[in-house]
Amino acid sequence: MLPTHPGYRTRGDRFDDMVLDSAQRLHDIWGKTLDGVRFGVDEIPPDLEQLAANGSPAPMGAYIPAAGDDGPTITVYRRVVEQACSSAEELQDLVHDVVVEHTAEMLGVAPETLDPVYRRRY
Repeated sequence: MLPTHPGYRTRGDRFDDMVLDSAQRLHDIWGKTLDGVRFGVDEIPPDLEQLAANGSPAPMGAYIPAAGDDGPTITVYRRVVEQACSSAEELQDLVHDVVVEHTAEMLGVAPETLDPVYRRRY
């Protein structure tokens, strides 16, 4: 496929865009408060095998505090989030909620305070 065709983008690319869209929405609302925060995507949590062995649910995302010269990082686990959804619309809403939840954890505020539409789209 040519890069100009919609089918050229992979599911992973589209998922990355959803995370970036949510991060941009929060940055538009909170401005400088979120400067330096990195938002990213990993396929699965790093300790998924151990979680499965213990019968623990897999996390959908993670917040890693700033360390040294690296700013704080919010990571969304693509495969875990995708498996929890049955439609593309639900996926976009859940991605946004995961980003909001972990950003709220980082800032020490309630998710509803961080984004007024948190969990109001279902």
